[in-house]
Amino acid sequence: MRQMRRLLQIPLLILAMVLFGAAGLCALTNMRFLDCFYIAFIMLATVGSEQPEPLNDATRLFVMLYLSMGLGIFAYSAFQFGQTFINAELRVIWERRRMEKEIRRLTGHFIICGLGRMGQELCSYLHARNQPFVVIDDDAEVVSPEMREAGWLFLSGDATQDEVLERAGIRTARALTTVLPTDADNLYVVLSARLLNGGLQIVARAGDDRAADKMLQAGATRVINPLSSGAIRMARFMLSPSIENFVEVAESEGVDWEIADVQVPEGSSYVSRKLKETDLRQSGIMLLGVCREDGSKFFPPPGDLTIEPHDNLFAFGSSEDLGRLVQHLDSERMSSAG
Repeated sequence: MRQMRRLLQIPLLILAMVLFGAAGLCALTNMRFLDCFYIAFIMLATVGSEQPEPLNDATRLFVMLYLSMGLGIFAYSAFQFGQTFINAELRVIWERRRMEKEIRRLTGHFIICGLGRMGQELCSYLHARNQPFVVIDDDAEVVSPEMREAGWLFLSGDATQDEVLERAGIRTARALTTVLPTDADNLYVVLSARLLNGGLQIVARAGDDRAADKMLQAGATRVINPLSSGAIRMARFMLSPSIENFVEVAESEGVDWEIADVQVPEGSSYVSRKLKETDLRQSGIMLLGVCREDGSKFFPPPGDLTIEPHDNLFAFGSSEDLGRLVQHLDSERMSSAG
């Protein structure tokens, strides 16, 4: 804003200088104000000159003073324009390098491909829960100043390109969501992401069932159709209005609870232990279900169920408690991989 005010001052200074020249010529000559304004303007613009009448010594001295002041204003204006544009370019370069440096330090983060309406809702949801994420979009103008001030990490580029996904830290990411405008782009992102990171959780948006089937075959963990998802939620409102109202009231009152699907890695401290022997309940986490690698499911799981490697635990609790559980399992996963 300060630089914009400086740029707006330049035409005001030029106008004030022309008015000063016109007033001075009017005082020293017998010419009309419009004629004086015209002479002052063309002299300052250096496109020509018309001799003021009478051209006496006082008029000559005033014209020389006027042109000297005009030259000073021209130099000042050129300096302000150059400084503004150079500083803006330097800020863009510095901001890009800062973001890329922060992205390289991320691990266990989320990647959002596409910053449309769904992408903005996803990012707002993650930001409200202090979850690290990187946004990829080919249009840098979609990032508002409020998003930048909030610290959203953004990469300008084509999310279907492997090098862009690499810059976003896909090899160390926890999950990727692609909500690009077309199913073809989303399918390509799913395929590229799966080839770059075989263990990545990938959630994609699809416009129809055929596209959803192809994305699942390409490696998506889950595919969401916004139309069908919205219809299902409307049906839930009709069937169980009290539950949906409870969810909305809880969210509006700041009750920060989540349902998460976490996988138990090999070598975890939970492996070979019964659910009732773990510290999950003491940590504020309640298990809603367990899904085994062979496809068997336990909803709800019995307390004497033994946890096995690669079990998916459907856990319910606060975002903070679930975040600690996810970090604990991720650290065990990295330790076993190392």
